Amino acid sequence: MTDPVLGDLEPHEVRVRFPPSPTGLLTVGNIRSALFNWAFARHFGGKLVLRIEDTDTSRNTEEGYRYTYDALRWLGLTWDEGPEAGGEFGPYLQSERMELYADVVAKLMAAGKAYHCYCSQEELDQRREAARTAGQHSGYDGHCRDLTPEQVQAYVGEGRRPVVRLLMPDHPIVFDDLVRGEITFLPENLGDYVLVRANGYPLYPLVNPVDDALMEITHILRGEDLLSSTPRQIALYEALAEIGIGSGRIPRFGHLPMVMGEGNKRLSKRDKGSGLTEYVDRGFLPEGLLNYLALLGWSIAEDRDVFTMAEMVEAFDIRKVNSNAARFDPKKCEAINAAHMRLLPQDEFARRMVPFLAAAGALPAEPSAEQLAVLQAAVPLVQERMNTLSESDEMLGFLFVDEAAFTVDPDAAAKVLTGDADAVLDAAVKALSDLGGTDWTTAAIEAALRASLIDGLGLKPKNAFGPVRVAISGRRISPPLFESLELLGRDKSLHRLERARRTAS
Repeated sequence: MTDPVLGDLEPHEVRVRFPPSPTGLLTVGNIRSALFNWAFARHFGGKLVLRIEDTDTSRNTEEGYRYTYDALRWLGLTWDEGPEAGGEFGPYLQSERMELYADVVAKLMAAGKAYHCYCSQEELDQRREAARTAGQHSGYDGHCRDLTPEQVQAYVGEGRRPVVRLLMPDHPIVFDDLVRGEITFLPENLGDYVLVRANGYPLYPLVNPVDDALMEITHILRGEDLLSSTPRQIALYEALAEIGIGSGRIPRFGHLPMVMGEGNKRLSKRDKGSGLTEYVDRGFLPEGLLNYLALLGWSIAEDRDVFTMAEMVEAFDIRKVNSNAARFDPKKCEAINAAHMRLLPQDEFARRMVPFLAAAGALPAEPSAEQLAVLQAAVPLVQERMNTLSESDEMLGFLFVDEAAFTVDPDAAAKVLTGDADAVLDAAVKALSDLGGTDWTTAAIEAALRASLIDGLGLKPKNAFGPVRVAISGRRISPPLFESLELLGRDKSLHRLERARRTAS
């Protein structure tokens, strides 16, 4: 029995591709496509090809290429063939394949699969408008399909430079989409389309199918927005097969659901929350972000949202991708990321916090053994409280910052270090001063402060410990107070309490 996804392929023969452009930042939509292709290839033991769409050489930069490679590696979406990986079907930059495209076009022309079109834009517009007025299909009408040598010579004599169009078949194009089922496009709705501009520049509808054929791509998983171009590409695959280019196998398509943003509009690269850089800067874990993006159209189980990439690879079935549009929910994305932060081993969690604490100036890029010991001891206090790694400094920076640079948040000071705060801080200093170095433990600190502030002053815990928290952490929200005091140490704790007492009003 033929496999509904693989056909007559062996699993290891699966070849998919991810073709980003190096002219902009990766968006969550790009990443979702890359993830599904990666998971599909890994599930079958096949290969993921990274191919760079850089034919627009005026917009390419070395930084753009490097960003693309680094971003995919940060995500963990490694490729088997492509730039920096090599492979037998290179080069993998389209800008380095121009001669190849020209050769393919020449062969298509010679075989009668493509032809020169000399129509001016004005003529095209006039005929399209006439077709619309008559209620007919307004695509290209095939005007130049059967020009006589005399007509061609006349156009050349006028100085016209032709484009190259693919001769579309006159039968319906039917294909079984792996996500959407059988789809049919009628020939009257599919005009002959342009492969090469009049200046000789090859276009996307040419270069991508040519590369797919030559690189023996077996499956194409891409966004729903590209569905309308699929019948034209299938026609080109068929033409390429007829002239002996590629393996002759037409790739199977799966069109992934649209990712929607606010207002039920397609998430644009200009929308907040659409670019990968934002998530890197905010301290999302790659595994957390990928987990959420996988949910935009697929799920591992009806009652389960959190899973590892290894679990996704094992379970991934392209036929279970939902064809309905998926809405990007920033709050759920953060919640999924927080769940993955809880799953990290404590030493790994500490390691991932270091760059964010270093960026804030709380730690050096290479912390000392003593600093790392304090950080690892603090992790259990905050791991369940944090949603992203960018909160590292807010939660733990006070433990490492130099005393001369330590500051109290003005808003926290205005709301907490007022009224009876001076009396609270006085009592806290006295109670904690009585604890010697060996007695500076969480249990002893808690007992001393409760006896002094709650029993002695008769305060409720919020009023008793709020000023102490602000004085030692600089913020109204911090890790558990007594553990924080122990980690901060006796001398620093007393110094900050005394300083806060001097500034309290």
